Amino acid sequence: MLVKQSLSISDIRVPAKRGKTLDAARRDLLAEDLIEHGQTTPIQVRSEGSGYILIEGLHRLEALRLLGEIRIDAYLVRARQH
Repeated sequence: MLVKQSLSISDIRVPAKRGKTLDAARRDLLAEDLIEHGQTTPIQVRSEGSGYILIEGLHRLEALRLLGEIRIDAYLVRARQH
């Protein structure tokens, strides 16, 4: 069962390959929606050392970072490394 947690955005690392898929226009639209409605869907991360690795939710993460937020709702999942 996934449990929603509030994590520090600075503790989340985005893999380089995933970061290349960022669409700035989509991020900006999502940031506008987050201002109006807040974060409704948590991102997904896995634990790595003292931080976390992003699995799902790049645009949500980057939109909140763009807005200057320091925390994000996330699900901590157990995922195998590729």
